[in-house]
Amino acid sequence: MTNIRSIAKLAGVSVSTVSRVLNQHPYVKEEKRRKVLEAVEQLNYIKNANAVHLSKGKTYSIGVVLPYLNLPYFGEILQGIAGEALKHGYHLQLFQTNYDKGAELDAFHRLQMKEVDGLILTSRSNSLDVLTPFMENANVVFCENVYGHSCKKIYIDHYQGIRNGLEHLYSKGHSRIGLCLHRMFGTNSEERIRGYYDSSEAAGNPVREEWIFNDCYHLEDGRDVVKAWEQLKEKPSALIVTSDQVSAGMVTEAGKRGIRIPGDLAILSFDNHPIADALNITSFEVPIRKVGEESFKLFLENTDPRPVILETKLFERGTV
Repeated sequence: MTNIRSIAKLAGVSVSTVSRVLNQHPYVKEEKRRKVLEAVEQLNYIKNANAVHLSKGKTYSIGVVLPYLNLPYFGEILQGIAGEALKHGYHLQLFQTNYDKGAELDAFHRLQMKEVDGLILTSRSNSLDVLTPFMENANVVFCENVYGHSCKKIYIDHYQGIRNGLEHLYSKGHSRIGLCLHRMFGTNSEERIRGYYDSSEAAGNPVREEWIFNDCYHLEDGRDVVKAWEQLKEKPSALIVTSDQVSAGMVTEAGKRGIRIPGDLAILSFDNHPIADALNITSFEVPIRKVGEESFKLFLENTDPRPVILETKLFERGTV
């Protein structure tokens, strides 16, 4: 097996010179650098990454925990992380969990084994009590508002975002308003639900259990929501939808069924994905990519930085 001693012998230089060339240190004479690189090519040498990691105390790898790869929301966060990681010479290890708690814990075990230098959690399944033992002296960034823990976190103010959405619908004369969510658990979803109930209660508007739709991720889920809405005896006149993909499915299904948008049903969406513009869907822009960018910057911070909080912005179109 080729090692740096073999390279040094073939190149006619010292082992320390080979080491400096392989680790891209300056102050190596160009002739010696050329000889080392020629020997490396001739011997087909591949550096032992683990040895380099041990010597430097870093892997220059960061783990990204995310439930799904095929949803635009998480894809945008990943794009933001990847762009910043590239600037700083890091590569990504992806841990797709499908919200499986064991798969999420595997990422933390990899962190403990120092296979990655840190983790960014774009969404979380395990309780903080379960994760805390893995986080001692570990570099972990949460993309949510983690309460009661001193940790690195960046989040969108989903609570206020939902309240702003409801206020916009109130201003258009709506009082019977439903909610479509990815899931009922998790900090971000719970913040949305809390904002929905708090705003409805403050306005004195009714809330019905059947007006809250769960497990809404894809276009087809939006179609199913419209079908379920059509069967309700007492229908909400408007829906807040936390995904443009779902809203797009709702708009297309409503068109097939002769349901007027916004005459029969108003739709206020979130994300402001290009599909919202294409289908003329009123949507709050959620700075998702910036979440990824800022989460990586937090990872690089050595001190305990203050939380980063991002806001939403309304783009009015034709569905409200």
